[in-house]
Amino acid sequence: MVRIIPMASSIRPSLSTFRLCNGSFTTPRYATAACSSLFSFRTRFDCLGIGVTQSKFDNFKVSKILRKEGNRLKVAAKGNIAQSSTTTTPENALEWVKKDNRRMLHVVYRVGDLDRTIKFYTECLGMKLLRKRDIPEERYTNAFLGYGPEDSHFVIELTYNYGVDKYDIGSGFGHFGIAVDDVTKTVELIKAKGGKVTREPGPVKGGKTVIAFIEDPDGYKFELLERGPTPEPLCQVMLRVGDLDRSINFYEKAFGMELLRKRDNPEYKYTIAMMGYGPEDKSAVLELTYNYGVSEYEKGNAYAQIAIGTDDVYKTAEAIKLFGGKITREPGPLPGINTKITACLDPDGWKTVFVDNIDFLKELE
Repeated sequence: MVRIIPMASSIRPSLSTFRLCNGSFTTPRYATAACSSLFSFRTRFDCLGIGVTQSKFDNFKVSKILRKEGNRLKVAAKGNIAQSSTTTTPENALEWVKKDNRRMLHVVYRVGDLDRTIKFYTECLGMKLLRKRDIPEERYTNAFLGYGPEDSHFVIELTYNYGVDKYDIGSGFGHFGIAVDDVTKTVELIKAKGGKVTREPGPVKGGKTVIAFIEDPDGYKFELLERGPTPEPLCQVMLRVGDLDRSINFYEKAFGMELLRKRDNPEYKYTIAMMGYGPEDKSAVLELTYNYGVSEYEKGNAYAQIAIGTDDVYKTAEAIKLFGGKITREPGPLPGINTKITACLDPDGWKTVFVDNIDFLKELE
């Protein structure tokens, strides 16, 4: 049997290309819409919403209605899969998106040496190892790190694929942002531990905020921002986009994010937009950067995606389609664990996975 092994992670990383079972890249359950468990599941439920047709369910009877707070999915007695309410117009979709309870859950990317990266993040950046999970049958290991529990903080999900020690970060991914009390002291500690500093501490160009840039052992860049106590030290993910206005419009309408601020820097020929679900000093935000005249970037195979919580993955998928996004994983439960997700690409091809809020909390239990 052929097992589909993607090449870009999701909540549990997913991949955008596929290989056979003996391929070097694996994808954890959140992104794997195929493998043996899926095939057996599909014969019973036809993937619960992935390309379901009525003909496949003519003789399939379900006596139980599956429902729970925050979820609109119902399985009807004759096997029809439907939602209790549908968002069919842009106006309805926009209204619902703004009311949805959304939060950035975690960011997923791949590293070549998991223990080395954990050591650097805990000793140099002050993160805690929240949990670690090894899946030998799929040949990968996950580690979750951050500054607080996953049910209330934005965290990092690292993925190590057995035998893969190097990835291409590409030119599209920018950096992660970490708020610290004292940038200079943090940089001194990083240097003492053998870390690489690419920008010494000092005021940001055109501003007063003290920043510095460092690189982790895999070459991912981190911006250290001097900031007072904050509930969300892991505070930014910066991605480059080819049309900033288009991206702002998409993230506002499809994702329900707010444009927190926008700053143009003609001297250095770039413009940034901060997007998020709350203020920068208290929430993790998405920093979109447009470099004058650059419309496309190489994404490489290292960075995977951001995961966002939602009350309803079905309505979320509808809104994304209405506002120009591409659904890469139709909404529905994951085989074997029943956590409902949907995955999409923004206009620049950056991937995001939306996860049912209640299912996510159940998984953490």
